[in-house]
Amino acid sequence: MSSILRVTAKRYVQPLREGGSLPAVVDTEDGLYVVKFRGAGQGPKALVAELIVAGIARALELPVPDIALVDVPPPFGRSEPDPEIQDLLRASHGTNFGIRYLDGAFNFELGAAGHLVSPELATRIVWLDALTTNPDRTHRNPNLLVWQGTPWLIDHGAALYAHHDWSRVDEARTRAPFPLIADHVLLTTAEDPRTVDSDLAERHPTAVLSEVLQAVPDELLSPDAGGPEADRERYLTYLTARLAKPRAFVEVAAEARERVLREPPRSIPARR
Repeated sequence: MSSILRVTAKRYVQPLREGGSLPAVVDTEDGLYVVKFRGAGQGPKALVAELIVAGIARALELPVPDIALVDVPPPFGRSEPDPEIQDLLRASHGTNFGIRYLDGAFNFELGAAGHLVSPELATRIVWLDALTTNPDRTHRNPNLLVWQGTPWLIDHGAALYAHHDWSRVDEARTRAPFPLIADHVLLTTAEDPRTVDSDLAERHPTAVLSEVLQAVPDELLSPDAGGPEADRERYLTYLTARLAKPRAFVEVAAEARERVLREPPRSIPARR
């Protein structure tokens, strides 16, 4: 992931109102992308999280759609009648994040498509989300698409939430487990995450993490406290520390899985 394709937004196709940040399908010279805009929600940090988690996921050989940096020029979207969309696009001139639009994909639902996720794949996804503190892979909001019979990981903007306030990130918080993993949609499909832990952790030496971070453009990183390179160093220090032994996030994920498996199945009231 030493470089990421950069494309220019040509036409605003349609908003995707499922998300609070108003992502949209956008036409570019490389086809259709679902674009998340820097002017929405948590701002550029959400786009940084998308880029970093996608890079880490690819190092784990997990299925992530093609990603791109999408340049939004000033004239883009001026003809949109919705003032909320116009405001969003005006606040998003410059570099934004795009993920390939998978035409015909549908949202993952465990009961209908769970058979498409092997226990081994589920285990690696649980491990990734525990490492990157991703709260958005739940039954209510799986952030998985099914396309051509394969599950694809999307929407990682809420991950790495510690980066919203680096001043509060000490060693204890960096090394802390991630208890929200107990709500993961694939937790009971997965095997014990300790069985894959050593292999997955070894795929992320400093050189791999540095390559992932170098692919994040300067304009999305913080201009304060030393500039983009200092910001990359903060991410590198954080991720390297989380990957150091012992990895509490793995133990807590394993315990959460065992606890959920012991729980009796919930009865679903019949509809009348």
